[in-house]
Amino acid sequence: MESRIDIQKTEPAAYQAMYALEKYLAGSKLTPIHKELIKMRASQINGCAFCLNMHSVDARKLGETEQRIYLLNAWKETNLFTEEEQAILALTEEVTLITNHVSDNTYNKAAKLFDQNYLSQIIMAIVTINAWNRIAITSRTMVG
Repeated sequence: MESRIDIQKTEPAAYQAMYALEKYLAGSKLTPIHKELIKMRASQINGCAFCLNMHSVDARKLGETEQRIYLLNAWKETNLFTEEEQAILALTEEVTLITNHVSDNTYNKAAKLFDQNYLSQIIMAIVTINAWNRIAITSRTMVG
């Protein structure tokens, strides 16, 4: 498979806008592990090898375990993720698979666990990685 267009070169202003979202998220109160779980789970759902590779490497650097990385796709079937992480992963799945909408149940669970600012930051992190996934998949950004 060959790479397609390099949007970073052809439309650098668009990439600068995306990086502005990353800069916002870097300064947010989201924990580094929460950010990486969001990025990995959305990338799994979207089938974005480039982003999944990058964020699994980043998660390992933060101390994430191999077991949790390997079982992330089946997080509902394990007891390896905290209640907060489960809420984040459920919200990540429903925002990523938005055609089914975000259920009141999923949203309300997250809203009970996080204040409005943290919940807003979670949503922005999910939206941002989904945008990156779509860029990488469409342009066929290659791993390595």
